[in-house]
Amino acid sequence: MDIVYAAEKPSIARLFSERIKRDVRPEDLSVIENPDETGSFYIGWQADRYVMSPGGEISPDTLRLVE
Repeated sequence: MDIVYAAEKPSIARLFSERIKRDVRPEDLSVIENPDETGSFYIGWQADRYVMSPGGEISPDTLRLVE
């Protein structure tokens, strides 16, 4: 497991590429800090959004809207 203390887009792009098994360029990602968890980031790619944990694990963002 990779521990992420400071995020650089090239590092996030590499981890993200491994996760989705496709090459992703850093400039194709939108990365912002997750204010709910220190060391966590939101990753936007195309129309999808993912969450990267402080441990470097990346999973789809499961945000659910309340009606």
